[in-house]
Amino acid sequence: MTKAISDLRSQRWFASSDIRGFAHRQRTQQMGMRREEFMGKPVIGIINTWSEMSPCHAHLRDRAEAVKRGVWQAGGYPVEMPALSVGEVMVKPTTMLYRNFLAMEAEEILRSHPIDGCVLLGGCDKSTPGLLMGAISMNLPTIFCPAGPMSSGKWRGVTTGAGTHTKTYFDQLRRGEITEDDWVDLESRMTRSAGTCNTMGTASTMTSIVDAMGLTLTGASSIPAVDSGHPRMASLCGERIVAMVLEDLKPSDVLSQESFVNGLAVYMALGGSTNAAIHLIAMAGRAGLTLRLEDMAAAAEKIPVLANLFPSGTYLMEDFHFAGGLRALMAKLTEHLALDARTVENRTLGEAISGADCWNDDVIRDLDNPVVPLSQGRTLVLLKGNLAPNGAILKSSAANPKFLKHQGPALVFDDPGTMMKELDDPDLDVTEDTVLVLRNAGPVGAPGMPEWGNLPIPKALLKKGVKDIVRICDGRMSGTHYGTCILHVSPESAVGGPLALLKTGDTVVLDVEAGRLDMQVADDELERRRAKLSPPTPLYATSFTALYQRHVSQAHEGCDFDFLSGVRNLPEPAIY
Repeated sequence: MTKAISDLRSQRWFASSDIRGFAHRQRTQQMGMRREEFMGKPVIGIINTWSEMSPCHAHLRDRAEAVKRGVWQAGGYPVEMPALSVGEVMVKPTTMLYRNFLAMEAEEILRSHPIDGCVLLGGCDKSTPGLLMGAISMNLPTIFCPAGPMSSGKWRGVTTGAGTHTKTYFDQLRRGEITEDDWVDLESRMTRSAGTCNTMGTASTMTSIVDAMGLTLTGASSIPAVDSGHPRMASLCGERIVAMVLEDLKPSDVLSQESFVNGLAVYMALGGSTNAAIHLIAMAGRAGLTLRLEDMAAAAEKIPVLANLFPSGTYLMEDFHFAGGLRALMAKLTEHLALDARTVENRTLGEAISGADCWNDDVIRDLDNPVVPLSQGRTLVLLKGNLAPNGAILKSSAANPKFLKHQGPALVFDDPGTMMKELDDPDLDVTEDTVLVLRNAGPVGAPGMPEWGNLPIPKALLKKGVKDIVRICDGRMSGTHYGTCILHVSPESAVGGPLALLKTGDTVVLDVEAGRLDMQVADDELERRRAKLSPPTPLYATSFTALYQRHVSQAHEGCDFDFLSGVRNLPEPAIY
């Protein structure tokens, strides 16, 4: 179907002969545009999350120019509009607090302006789901242009991955294995260029998933940020979105249950970040689809880790790109993919990956030669029990196998400051059997569910050579990290979840094979503890954070706002 220019929503602003239409045309020409450059053309919004506080997005100002080239070439009129960057490193207490803010901003930018279709520029962890949640709700033709991973890093001959090795070297510093001078030297050597983390952290997990779901040019997520192919891809996004507008190809036409099947298959094969569990549930909700933790766990039971990438493997994203990238990985996953699912290229996923080759079978493994066999670990395990009635998750592929069936005494902390201070005490009474617990780190309690879940190994154990113990948190963990970390405990402690009832010394039982996480405390004792439980005093009475705490859902529901989830057919803005 070819849509007539007169039917485009932008023409409500530009085509009328009344005073409002005059003002819109007048003010566009005020910016130096000739009337012929914008009249009678699809208007393409470029939502750009560029920021000097977001190194992952430092190149997106240039990429917006590349998108514009493609839009002009295809006969459209491009307009660039800034949006909240949610750069992972600098934003405190967590970008997760602002993912829904970005989703609201993206949706309302598109609704309130004369936009016919949009290109979304993002990539750092929360920018991908935030931008897409807003665009899915608005349901205009949309294509996501991923920021791309940074270049590979090395330090003194050792391959270093952003995030993963930061944690590794920090533990070495705490053990006295490297010096303060080494630590300073690392700062300028591990992250070599603009772009997202070069490991399979949350950024590449999410961009790869939405790539598999058909929301990008197929394979775009693998292109390194500073590769010359990246601006060429951005230009193609600009060209393609103009065609999508005329085809009226919207997110609702692309996204289906099969799209999420494809996203889950890639998620598991990548050994992707646990954060994706929350984002995918929220994105599905915006599309009017149902996705549960149980669906993710079922996919993880069938699909082993095939991408040999940190933190589960030994390579970096640049190696993945040169090995054939996401198209090569999907070509090895065809038996687990819905190949008839549609993409923004207006072809099926099967057509999009046809002919894809793998150039390094060690980087992108075959199903019969996984990085982590299913018998040894999975990308996502769902745990339930009296500590997590609505679920908690664990990436067992990045955990120490000896802890996958474990019981030990809890050491419970209510805040990260106290925890950090006590865990650095070399005389702390703790053993390898101890189960570290941090609560009040969930969406309401923290607030915003920060990445506090990769709890530090106590210094007393580090000095004995211990590198992993069982850790439990109602918060999240960076996708670049690893260890036996149980996360997203739901309901969280701040809303009365049973984690709030756990005491130091209580026995915690983890049984990954059985999918159980329990505390060995009698029911009547738990009831006595609950009767004495006082709800935490809210820290925020005003501001966006107060809105967030009042309306955010729990982790197993995607942490979206209750008034934004689901399909919403809102009227177009009035123009008078």
